[in-house]
Amino acid sequence: MQPKAYVPGVAALLAALLAGCTGGSSDGGGKDDAKPGSKTASAPAPQPGRYRTLPEPCAAVSQSTLDSLLPGIEQLTDEEQREKAYEGTATVTYDTDRKVGCRWKAESATATDHLLVDFERVVSYDNAVSDDDRATDIYAKKEEAADLPEPAASPSETAGPTASSGSADAEEPEKSKESEESGESSGSSDASASASGSKASGPDASAPASASGATGSTPAALQPRTLDGLGDAAFLDDALNDSKQRSVTVVFRTSNVVVTVQYDEQPATTTDVPSSEEMQDRARKLAAQLAETFSD
Repeated sequence: MQPKAYVPGVAALLAALLAGCTGGSSDGGGKDDAKPGSKTASAPAPQPGRYRTLPEPCAAVSQSTLDSLLPGIEQLTDEEQREKAYEGTATVTYDTDRKVGCRWKAESATATDHLLVDFERVVSYDNAVSDDDRATDIYAKKEEAADLPEPAASPSETAGPTASSGSADAEEPEKSKESEESGESSGSSDASASASGSKASGPDASAPASASGATGSTPAALQPRTLDGLGDAAFLDDALNDSKQRSVTVVFRTSNVVVTVQYDEQPATTTDVPSSEEMQDRARKLAAQLAETFSD
């Protein structure tokens, strides 16, 4: 009967050991759960973009606007051809909820005009990036690709030294500067002859674009530039190629939608140069009309 005297002591020891293990495990779990900023903590998801659908692109431009941008439509005598020209042609797309577009073309006795309207609804599949932020990145890449010139410097920034600070010795550097500018101008003309096109060229199509944004007789106000008051961000690009085809492009972003308007005109003869001012004005007005449809 003597071995039975040790059973209660063994049982008590086992119970104490089990209680200690259980308590340690509970304390450790409590410390892990209390860690701030742990991976298990859920961050608020970014807000989705404002727009869930896109307009029907071939119906987004009014007939009166098409008459302004594409004068050749009104000159069509065949009613069926004219109606077809107004309808436009939808661009190929594989997801009409994300990207749609429409093209129009019209020929007249003096020129052939093309118009493209493109809508892209941006959706971010990254839980850490909102639709608007992703759209901002896409717009920024388009603006960077346009390679807009720097804004023209103000007269006060470009003014040289005043007459009071000059001297007889300053006359020689001035003459030297004129000679250098004359040589540079000649070199620039030779370089422009081999260029495939220039941005915002005015009536003097041989004048190349400069880094400051001043080209030939084209006013600074008509240079490729960013635009105010159009969507959340916008820019305008203007280029003229060797065949005198002018392309004016306006791109703007509104929330998670990026809109592109591309307006091209090819004159019937290379002696004619499409008006930069007129084409920019028409393209900007159309872009403003499209932006209003998204604000409704």
